[in-house]
Amino acid sequence: MAVSPQVFPPRKRRPSAGSFLSPKLTDLNLVQSLLSLSQEISSLKPLQFLLKRNSLSTINKAKLLAILFEEPLRNPVSNFFSPSTILCFEEMYIVLQRIKTLMEDCSNGSMMWLLLQIKPLANSFHELTLELSTLLDIFPVKEVDLSRDVEELVVLLRKQCTQSKPLIDPRDDFLMREVIAMLDQIKKEIVPDHSRLKQIVENLGLRDNSSCREEIESLQEEIQNQMDEKSKADIVSVIGLVRYAKCVLYGSSTTQKSDHRRRKSMSDISIPADFRCPISLELMRDPVVVASGQTYDRESINQWIESGHNTCPKTGQTLAHISLIPNRALRNLIAMWCREQRIPFETAGSNEKVNGVKATKAALEATKMTVSFLVNKLSVSQSMEAANGVIYELRALAKTDSDSRACIAEAGAIPILVRYLGSAVGSDHPCLQVNAVTTILNLSILEANKTRIMETDGALNGVIEVLRSGASWEAKGNAAATIFSLSGVHAYRKRLGRKTRVIKGLMDLAKDGPTSSKRDALVAILNLAGDRETVGRLVEGGVIEVVSGVINELPEEAVTILEAVVKRGGLQAIAAAYSAIRKLGVILREGSDTARESAAAALVTICRKGGSEVVAELVAIPGIERIIWEVMGTGTVRARRKAATLLRILRRWAAGLDINAVDSSSMMTTTVSTSRIVLPA
Repeated sequence: MAVSPQVFPPRKRRPSAGSFLSPKLTDLNLVQSLLSLSQEISSLKPLQFLLKRNSLSTINKAKLLAILFEEPLRNPVSNFFSPSTILCFEEMYIVLQRIKTLMEDCSNGSMMWLLLQIKPLANSFHELTLELSTLLDIFPVKEVDLSRDVEELVVLLRKQCTQSKPLIDPRDDFLMREVIAMLDQIKKEIVPDHSRLKQIVENLGLRDNSSCREEIESLQEEIQNQMDEKSKADIVSVIGLVRYAKCVLYGSSTTQKSDHRRRKSMSDISIPADFRCPISLELMRDPVVVASGQTYDRESINQWIESGHNTCPKTGQTLAHISLIPNRALRNLIAMWCREQRIPFETAGSNEKVNGVKATKAALEATKMTVSFLVNKLSVSQSMEAANGVIYELRALAKTDSDSRACIAEAGAIPILVRYLGSAVGSDHPCLQVNAVTTILNLSILEANKTRIMETDGALNGVIEVLRSGASWEAKGNAAATIFSLSGVHAYRKRLGRKTRVIKGLMDLAKDGPTSSKRDALVAILNLAGDRETVGRLVEGGVIEVVSGVINELPEEAVTILEAVVKRGGLQAIAAAYSAIRKLGVILREGSDTARESAAAALVTICRKGGSEVVAELVAIPGIERIIWEVMGTGTVRARRKAATLLRILRRWAAGLDINAVDSSSMMTTTVSTSRIVLPA
């Protein structure tokens, strides 16, 4: 029975030819392995769209080899091979493994990239055939004791291999030249002829929206297999062409694939703590190291410094300088993790992708053509169903890279998207509302688009309306994420913080939404809490009670908000936080390193500002002193320092002393276990 090419799992990095090693097996086991390998190759179907004749010829040769390897196994007792024969068998095994790998790559890979590589791939088939021919020339037919029929078969196979020539199907060569010519046209800003484009993609098996989407994903994976920049740039250009073909030839699609190849959203997975920015709690896109040695996302720490701070947000140390040093090692680790999780990743504020590939002229022009087609189609759309399809394509395109986000906004898409944010649209077409607000969210990632969104009539109010009364939790969560993105600009953070509807909407979502939507709301609240004026409104809106209610479900986010609010919120925030003291004690005992650090910092602030009554509530927690000692011994550097301060506060309270007084012990260095604790002044 023929084996479908899909039996091969996709591979991120192809092994080199030199990575194949011959198996160290006994005589007959080696022959059995050769038989199994040749049968695997011979059971494959020929390649469907490209290199048909090459693959069919290879499969037929494998069938003949299977007959050859069956012969010695029929009479195993009499077969003991010489070292030279075993060496020949081992070399055959390596060649067959390479043939299988070549077939696997051609079956699994991108059709467009296969087409552009048609000549080197045809040469690879030919070179492997020549290597097989050489091995058949030295194959000891007499020693293996083959029957006359099988001997004749070996002669036939040897003749076929010897007479083999590099084979490129004229049809394949024509298609390759057509694609190259079309990419050159796009570079010159000439819109491709749609009938020619359709003929090309259909000949490659790309006959609907779904197959084009799979092709784009295959091309994106193919970039990881390439080492030279030219090949990567060529793939980026081809992705632009296929994306254009998908939109103009096969219309829009509102469905996402449900299989394992679908890209994940950030809310689908748990981000490792070391990859989160301590300020925003979001995945770091451009990690940098400050003078204190701590790492932050460049955008977040820049905003911190530009707002007038000269201290490290995490340690509180005064920064000796404000130079930011790129943490390339961490960035590479984050990039690798994103690839494994199938999460788009790019450097903030740049069109440089994670693999270092910049957009080519052809890719940029193809993106502009695609965007122009979609926005024009949306502007004249007569039905909600048609609009939904187009907006879904814009949503997907806006997720890809900065160039796409810029092109979509420059084409005037934002004012059109605003039309589909209202409650009337949401009640009748909830998916349309989700796609519209998510497109705006994706566009807002680009810094320049934040200004466009805030200055577009109705855009901000539309997002707030979705946050307050969206038709689904997904729509509300993405509206909250948009608020978070926009609040990254200091001036907009103040403006958003002054809007009661924003505060109320985020609070309600954090209280009542599912976990992913709650997280979106909490990170937006945390960003808004960076402004002291807004903190007062958050406290009045019940932020302490809200985060206390979700502290068990989302401890890191909740505790970080508590720390920020009690630090900037004055006596009203301290009074409200009184009820959260015991929950902070639980986090101090059971939370993650990040959560324990924030809990310790929040408790220090609450105790210092709240006075003896607050300290008494903390002391009432069973085993609190032991818990604090554990944090001093095993927590992060900042957590250990805050825990030491907290322990000193408790002891001064027990001695009846002023908990805020500075004594000589606060200037000393205390050693606990093997950890060095530096008590703050």
